[in-house]
Amino acid sequence: MKPKQLATLILLLSLLVAIILLPAANAGSGGLRTTKLRVMTYNIHVGVGMDKQLDLARIANVIKEQQPALVGLQEVDRGVKRTQGVDEIAELARLTGMQYAFAHNLDYQAGQYGVAILSRFPILKVDHRKYENKREAERRGMLRIEVDLGGRVVSFATTHLDYQYEDGRVFETEQLLKFLSEVSGPLILVGDFNEEPTAGATQLLTGHFRDVWTAVKSETPGSSYPADKPSKRIDYIFFRPQSGIKARRAWVVETLASDHIPVVCELELK
Repeated sequence: MKPKQLATLILLLSLLVAIILLPAANAGSGGLRTTKLRVMTYNIHVGVGMDKQLDLARIANVIKEQQPALVGLQEVDRGVKRTQGVDEIAELARLTGMQYAFAHNLDYQAGQYGVAILSRFPILKVDHRKYENKREAERRGMLRIEVDLGGRVVSFATTHLDYQYEDGRVFETEQLLKFLSEVSGPLILVGDFNEEPTAGATQLLTGHFRDVWTAVKSETPGSSYPADKPSKRIDYIFFRPQSGIKARRAWVVETLASDHIPVVCELELK
């Protein structure tokens, strides 16, 4: 074979190898663009454990051990007499080294009571909406933040629904879905929904969101209440389908630091 022909053959072979390897290279670069995200939902019972002791450091340790990037918290006090006037979310943020947002849903004992979020990412935006309610005296609401994950804005929201009446929870969920319909892009919703998967509000939610626990096809029940003998699945992590989010793992954390145990999951965003 002449040198010129040999050079041409080598060039053609090089191009063929490049064509064969290109899909693999794209798959590799696509893999690098995948963002893994660990999130938690935790009703902290204002920091009071099953031993009736107020101990925010214990709550913070539970969070730190799981290393979540985003945490939705329910039953959080700020300046309330029953919890010694402590700004609980500010203290938890200090103990965990995370940023925070707080939703003041109710005035209580000279202070504020509501839900909160801890974030390892800078918080770009905070959105707080209160619900109208039917009969329950306790005012409730939804807290949502936006964070930047590698150039992509992700919304993370938490809520705590009516614990007394199913129709009250459905009424609040209808409002929640209306609020969240205004949000575009990836959306994760967590909270204490105060009812099990077959009830009305939860069924309404699963018409719009995927339940992480069922998405990962867990063989465990995912019960989160009460903490000493979990028998009810009332704490959830949901995500908006078809937004590039996939659920990979989900688990509960055995602890008596609150009357609930936390639910944690690992997500992937593409």
